[in-house]
Amino acid sequence: MKTYLEPRDVELIESQATCLRDRLLIRLLFHLVCRVSEALAIKMSDLDFDQMTITIVHLKTRSHLSCLKCKARLARRHRFCPECGAEISESTRSENKLRRQRVLPLDQDTLELARQYLSENHSVIGNDLHPVFAINRHRAWQIVRDCALKAGIPRLINPETGKSRGISPHRLRDAFSVHAMKLDDSGDGLRLLQEHLGHASFNTTAKYRKIAGDEHRSWYDRLWNNREIKSE
Repeated sequence: MKTYLEPRDVELIESQATCLRDRLLIRLLFHLVCRVSEALAIKMSDLDFDQMTITIVHLKTRSHLSCLKCKARLARRHRFCPECGAEISESTRSENKLRRQRVLPLDQDTLELARQYLSENHSVIGNDLHPVFAINRHRAWQIVRDCALKAGIPRLINPETGKSRGISPHRLRDAFSVHAMKLDDSGDGLRLLQEHLGHASFNTTAKYRKIAGDEHRSWYDRLWNNREIKSE
């Protein structure tokens, strides 16, 4: 069993879509490597056909719980402040919403597919704030899973746990990342992939280099090859 999807696998999954909406969803999840929540939040106004770009907005909420008396940081499970003993009822929570966005390039074929889909959905065209995909997260997962099953794509092995897992929107995100690392695992390649993925941490992106690369196998093989040369 494989640990990640190949681009050809994603093409087979997309080919099983029964409507333009599902094809476009699968295509964008792969080409934009966006999270499913980001894909479902795409609006007509986010598409720029002239510049061949799309704006992905990511809204992240961070909660901070602190004691009003001593300002100590608290966990959600705390009933009393570990520093001064005050009840959690005397604490305050401040939620900072960090709004980030990234503008990503799109290839001509994907833009044409989007244009074709939008031309058949006048309700989307008539309202720039209308979501391109009027479906929920659960339905998006169903679309990807069902198309993968019809395409005969087997379950994947989690390289960290060894357990098998089904095909989901996030596996398309993994597929693009591994594919990108195979083509360019240089420092610039990693930096551009980080920007495309929307990762705040470089270390999060770097994990795909480990998955995509064969450095460990090459290193191990070289050890024994060098040993044979020296023995001669």
